[in-house]
Order: sequence, then C-alpha cells, then structure tokens
Amino acid sequence: MSASSAFSDEKGGSSSVGEPEYGHDPASGGIFSSDYKRHDDLKEMLDSNKDSLKLEAMKRIVAMIARGKNTSDLFPAVVKNVACKNIEVKKLVYVYLVRYAEEQQDLALLSISTFQRGLKDPNQLIRASALRVLSSIRVTIIVPIMMLAIKEAASDMSPYVRKTAAHAIPKLYSLDPEQKDQLIEVIEKLLADKTTLVAGSVVMAFEEVCPERIDLIHKNYRKLCNLLVDVEEWGQVVIINMLTRYARTQFLNPNLNECLLEEGGESTFYGSDADQDEDEDEDKKDEALSKRKPYVMDPDHRLLLRNTKPLLQSRNAAVVMAVAQLYFHLAPKAEVGVIAKALVRLLRSHSEVQYVVLQNVATMTIKRRGMFEPYLKSFYIRSTDPTQIKVLKLEVLTNLASETNISTILREFQTYIKSMDKDFVAATIQAIGRCATHIGEVRDTCLNGLVQLLSNRDELVVAESVVVIKKLLQMQPEKHSDIIKHMAKLTDNIQVPMARASILWLIGEYCEHVPKIAPDVLRKMAKTFTNEEDIVKLQIINLAAKLYLTNSKQTKLLTQYVLNLAKYDQNYDIRDRARFIRQLIVPTDKCGALSKYAKKLILALKPAPILESPFKDRDHFQLGSLSHLLNTKAGGYQELPDWPQDAPDPSVRNVEVPEWTKCSSREKRKEKKVEKPFYSDSEGESGPTESADSGNSTFYSDSASSSASGSEQSGSGSEESEESEERSDSDEEEEEEEEEAKKRKTQKKEPIEATISPSGSLKSYELLHRITGEGLWVEYCFSRQPFLPDPHMVAVQIQFTNSAATEAKSLRLEEAKLQSGMRVKEFPEIEVLPAGESATVVMGVDFCDSTQAANLQLCTHSRKFFVSIQPPVGELMTPSFMTENEFKKEQGQLMGMNEITEKMQLPERCQNEHAIVQRVIAAANLSRVPCGSDKEFAGRTVTSGSLVLVTVATKESGPSQLTINCEKMVIGTMLVKDILLALTQ
Repeated sequence: MSASSAFSDEKGGSSSVGEPEYGHDPASGGIFSSDYKRHDDLKEMLDSNKDSLKLEAMKRIVAMIARGKNTSDLFPAVVKNVACKNIEVKKLVYVYLVRYAEEQQDLALLSISTFQRGLKDPNQLIRASALRVLSSIRVTIIVPIMMLAIKEAASDMSPYVRKTAAHAIPKLYSLDPEQKDQLIEVIEKLLADKTTLVAGSVVMAFEEVCPERIDLIHKNYRKLCNLLVDVEEWGQVVIINMLTRYARTQFLNPNLNECLLEEGGESTFYGSDADQDEDEDEDKKDEALSKRKPYVMDPDHRLLLRNTKPLLQSRNAAVVMAVAQLYFHLAPKAEVGVIAKALVRLLRSHSEVQYVVLQNVATMTIKRRGMFEPYLKSFYIRSTDPTQIKVLKLEVLTNLASETNISTILREFQTYIKSMDKDFVAATIQAIGRCATHIGEVRDTCLNGLVQLLSNRDELVVAESVVVIKKLLQMQPEKHSDIIKHMAKLTDNIQVPMARASILWLIGEYCEHVPKIAPDVLRKMAKTFTNEEDIVKLQIINLAAKLYLTNSKQTKLLTQYVLNLAKYDQNYDIRDRARFIRQLIVPTDKCGALSKYAKKLILALKPAPILESPFKDRDHFQLGSLSHLLNTKAGGYQELPDWPQDAPDPSVRNVEVPEWTKCSSREKRKEKKVEKPFYSDSEGESGPTESADSGNSTFYSDSASSSASGSEQSGSGSEESEESEERSDSDEEEEEEEEEAKKRKTQKKEPIEATISPSGSLKSYELLHRITGEGLWVEYCFSRQPFLPDPHMVAVQIQFTNSAATEAKSLRLEEAKLQSGMRVKEFPEIEVLPAGESATVVMGVDFCDSTQAANLQLCTHSRKFFVSIQPPVGELMTPSFMTENEFKKEQGQLMGMNEITEKMQLPERCQNEHAIVQRVIAAANLSRVPCGSDKEFAGRTVTSGSLVLVTVATKESGPSQLTINCEKMVIGTMLVKDILLALTQ
C-alpha cells in the first residue's frame, strides 16, 4: 500500500495521508499502524493454498467494505483468486471486484478471460456475478465483449442471469451510446420474458435506453399488467410509472366530457352583449358534446386500473404512491377516491414518508377535494410533528376547508397559533387568510381574530397578521376603516420591514378613510426615512405621492422633503422611483403628458389579491416524482404526455394466436383442403364436403351434434373439435332448417337451441320468467364460442321471447352491481320485439374465473327487472389442444396442492369411452388429449389462462379415478364436484 492512498473513515469521509499516525485514536476513524498489519495478514491469507483461509479473508474484506473502509490496496491479491474453484470464495471475490473494478481498471482488464469463463459457469450466481463485474469495468475497449456477454445472458436459462443482463444494459449504454440499436434488440427480447424476476429490471432498462420506443410495450402491455402483482416492489414502482405514461398516449381521457363542461361553465360578470356571446359559446359547446361519441373505456385501460388497485395495500410506501399517482392521472373521477384511504395510512409512517405523501396529497386536494374530506381528522397537527410536516398538513387542511367544515378547521387553527414554533404560527396565520379569502361567510370572523393577534407579544406573529390583514382589507376597505386606524398606530412598535411596508401601503391606498391619521404617519416616517429598510422606503415614497395628490395642502412640503431624501439614497431603485414620482406629480413647465394622468396612474383601483395554494399548478408534474417534490424539472424527468384527441388503434396490443390454434385452423386455411381427422372411428360425420374455411370454427368438441343426428360417436374430443372447425356455413344452415322443421311439426318452441351454433343441446337457464316479466321470457346459455371483441370474456347467448299480446320496446341489459373486477362488454339492446317473436343476442362477461353471479338490470320501455347470470365452473374455461407428452409434462408441474383426486363408481351406462368423453365435455368446456393412455382433457380458464387438466382412469375391476390438476385450487375443487356428478348420475 502506497503512503498516498486515500482511506475512508467510519463516517464515509476520505482523507489523503502521507505517513501513518501512530497512537491515533481509533474512534476518530484515522489511519494507524494496525491497519497495515491487518492488510498484510489478509494478503497472506489470500495467498494461502487453503480455501478456508481465503474464504475467511474475503469475509473480512467484504465486512470492511460494508463499514466504509478503503481496501483498494488489496485488489491485486483479491483478483488472483477470481479463478478459485471454491464457489463461496468466488462469489465474494466478484462482490469485491464489482466495488473496485471501475477504480482499478487496468488490473481488472487482466482478468477479463476469467470473467468470460465465469459467464459459462454451471452456477447461475457465478454467471450473474461475472456479468456484473464485466459491466462495471468502464473501459470502451471491451464494449464488444460486454455486448456479446449481455446478448448471451439475455438467453440464459436462469431468470436471475437474465435480470442481471437487464441491469447491465444501462451501464453499457452510458459507456457507449452508439450501441443503442443492438441494446434495443436485447430489451425487446427481455420484454417478452414471462418471469416476474426479469420484468422490473428490463422495464428500467427500457426507461434508461429507449423510453420513446413505445411500440416495444404494445404486445407486452397486457402481460406486464398481469405480472404486476407478483413483481418485486422495486420493479412494481418502475413498471407502474412507465405504464402511466404509456396509458396517457394510448387511451382517451375518461374525464374529457367533465373537462369540457367545466370550461364552458365559466360565465362573465356583465350582461347584455356578453350574455349573448356566452349563449353562443354554450351552444357551440353543447353541439361539440353532442357530436362527441359517448366515452367507453378501453378494456386495456380498465385492465391496468383493475390490476394496480390491489397494490394500494402494499407494505411499500413507494408502491402505494405509484398506484395513487396512476389513479390520479388515469382513472375516471368517480374512481379516484379509492386511493385516499391508502395515502392516509401512509401518514402513520416515518416523517420522510409523510413529507412526500403530504406533498402529493396537497396537490390532489386542489382538484379532488372531496376524496379526502372524510379523513379530515387525519390531517390534524400533532405537537411532535416536525415543522415541515406541520406546514404541509396546514396546506391540506386549508385546501379541504369548505362551508360545512370551516368552523372545525378554524378552531384547530386557534390552537395552532399558541404554538411555540414561530414559523408554524406564521404559516397558520397565512392559512387563516386563505380560508377567509375563499369562504366569504367567515371573512369577518377571521379578520377580527387576526386583529386580536395584533396585540400579541411576539413581533413575528403581529407582522404576519398585518400582512394577511392587508390582503383581506383590500376586499372590503370601506367597512373596516377602524382596523386601518388601529394598524396605523402600530407603526411605532412594529419593526419587521414587511409588516411596516404593508401598513404604509394600506394607509396610502385608503387614505380617504383616514384623512387625519395619514399625514401624521407620513410625518413620522419622514423622520426615520434614512434608517428604514429599502422595502419600507419605497412604500414611504408611494404614501407621500398618494397624499400629495389627495391632500396637497397638508403634505406638500413633507412630500418634497421625502423625495429630496430619496434622491440621494444609496439604492438605485429608490433614487429612480423618487425621480419618476417627482416628474409625475409635481407640475412644472417641462412636465410630460403623463402628469395629467397622475391620479389615474397612482390612485387606480387595485384588484383584491387572490391567496392561492403554492400547489395549485404543480400537477403538471407527474405525482410522486422528484420534479413534483421540488416544483422544478429535475434531470432525467420525462414529461407526462397529454391525452390523445382520438384513440389510437387498440389492435397493436393483440398478441399472436397461441400455438394450439395455429396447428388446427390457421394451417387448414392455408392449405384449403380437407384433412383426415387426427383420431376418429366415425369419419365423415359432418358430411362429404367439409370445408376448413368455416367462419364459425370452434375449439371444443360438440357432444350434442351426435345426439341430434342420431349416430353414435366413439371418437375422441379432439376429433369432434376438428369436425366442428371444418363444418361449412351451408351445412350449418341445413341443420338449422331441419331443426326448424322439427319445431314446426311438434309445435314446440326451443328458441335458444335453434340459434346456437354448432350444438343443439347446450343447457339453457332462465333469466326472466314470462309471468314475472309480464309476457317477456328471457333465457341464456353459454355458447362455448370465443367472444371475438375480448377473448378473456365468456360468450353468453341470450334469447328474448315476447309472449305478450303487444310488442316490447327498448329491451336492453345494463350493469347493476357487479362483483369486484367483473366486466361486461357489448350490452345487448333490441329496439322493438313484436308479439310472439324471438330475438337472440350475444354479450361477453368477464367472471374473473369466479362462479359469482353477474348482477344485471333488464330494462324495457316501461319496467326494470333485476336479473343475474350464474356461470357453472365448467363454462369458465376454453379448450386447450396439447399432445400426450405436453399433457404429462404440465401435469408433472401441477402436483401437490394443485392436484385433486377422487375415486368413483361409474354406472353401467357410463362404462364405455364415448359416454365418459361426452359427459366430461358436457360438464366442462375442455378438449380431449389424443392418443392418451387414459381419458385426458385439457383447457385454460378464460380470464387468467390458468391451466386445467382432467384425467379419468377406468379399471376393469374396482373403482375409477378422477384426477384434476389446476393452478387455481378453488376452481379445481368445484370442477371435481361437477364432473363427479356428471359421471355418476
């Protein structure tokens, strides 16, 4: 170790020393001889052949680094052990190298080959550590090596290594910005990663390198929303902030109509022509609103709000704050209130957290006062609060003040004025003034209270009261001439410059209300003019000018005296003001044209000041950001984008069709030819001319079609799925005609079965009975077809039948009270339904993988009926095609708590394979796995895509076994009961 090395002391400081000081007090963190001996001992241990000694040495070195000690002189000894075979030693060596690689670049470069070998180590921690060290060496010559290492790590099997690769991307970009294009390719690849460990890191890399490339987020948007709950807290904050800016560019403003109405709600004070112009403006505004399409929230916008809402209960204050700012900037006005309770909860945290939260709450209360009003008492000030917290709570209380709670708030303010904290008392007086400004009913009360404070012993309290009273008196000076007189008497005692200046301004502005006192005040001020502060001198000059114009007989000589004193003042502002005033008010032969208008200029009516919150316009900064906290643009801040005028194309967020659909329908459409079913004992069941271009292709088996045609199926569920996809439009029309003919013969109505394609025996449920509905009969069934507008919704087919003697009008379904997270899309509406006729509509419902009922409201032109749609658990799924090997692999990963097994005794009529397949598929919307040793079925839940695997194992002797593997235990438990019931009945 050289004598000029710099060492860090215990407090993190550093000093450069020439020679060690023997006998120096160790508590002071200085350099003493034992440090040299300790380092020499560590070097000997690192040179040892025993791994245990090396490990002990590295532990001590890392501990010294943690305490802030400088161990850079040990770098050569440590770097020798980078190739050590002991994994524990190698980990600690990498930790050390990350700390000093940038300082000791030359020595670190000598070990690059070792780091490269570490990138291929079987241990994921070693691979990640090697990449971390490599990216910490800030030398441009190794940029190609770093680039190659990052690319390889981005494809690593370990998500931890891929996360490290994401962390290395900003380091390489700051070292060589020309690598941006290649780094964007890596970011795009990592954004497609499905693991939660990588998500937050790659989004951070995206924000650092290419935040403008919003196209990279499109196809990963829904995945990021769904992964958000499981990402680590640091990653949640980064992702939420990024998605906030993304949503502001891709979705419409949910409060746009309210904003337009607010803009059009302002009226002019004067009548006549202005009223006419205002009416024309309102007509134009109404016309614009009528032309605007009714706002419908984009499902992806709703997805973001729904998936971030649970994070309001996070233990991390930064996560809660991130969700709060997202809701404030993106949510409809009616939904923003959910963040209030979470933010109030954070006020029980440390003072640092309170400070940041209160800054944001103060901004929110400017535009969203109502959401915090129920929590008014949470903002009451404690005696133990620091001054900055007290001032912010005052700000919030002032913003929340209204006619209903102002008396309570003023009582609180009265208590605060007695505090020993003078800065806090001054802020309280200002808060009282703001309350009086905005709420006219308490203006006199506040003014009287402030006047009482003028007799306070504390000069700062009196001074602040004078300043606030001055602003309040400007609103109604003629009613308060006594107060002006009282304040004029204070000029002898008050020495605070701002307060003296305020009193002089008041006396000069309203001198006609105190004609006897004003000249005497000017006389006293003229005596002490040379000893006053600059701000007071300026107001003395103004007072003299105003009195000269209104009462020149008494004040002419005084004014000239003051102007002569000011003419030779040291401050150039005062000298210039004096010269200007003299030329303006004192008539001379050479006076300019302005002297004629001296009274209009100096005695013009001044508008009353508007006391506004300092947080009024701060919401143009993104809440929760450093720029918002400082109220100025900080380095690296990204502006919050404005809402778009027209909604961008939502299809850019649609991901590619899953593989199981590509192999069934897409390839058939390309080949345009009939293919033999994959697994079948009854070929050609759908007719001789099957087409792959059927527009109503489905991905589930149609067990009912076999019963309708009278032929017995012995094939698998996948064969039925293939046949349903290949069915042509003409075949479907022929089947419908046959069913209608049967209905005409039997004179029996089966409205729902006749309209559902392709099955004829799906179970229907009654939504509204004809007696309750006064002749209107409504049924629904689950069509098991994909709901095209949103694949995460269940398609529900609804049949309206009018059995009354008169026609039904304006039939529609509306949302009543849905469970949390549920959504309904494309509410059906029928304008006219003639008597005796039926109509069918399809709507999509997102049940959130739950069997809870969707509560709706069925409206007609004269009545409203409350109805509910209850989904069986089997209808919450969509079929998933997979091979037997894939089925076994997925089943192996869903063991333990995700597996439910039940034994059962099958009845005689359910012993054959066809009957089992038919009953299972009738109970749940699944597809049969072909060529399986047992009867195996697969599917996914519609909303979350969770895998559902069903196995029915039959034995010649003994009970059969039903096994269900499902990521969601609740769904698995309910599905077991339904399938058992279907197989054993």
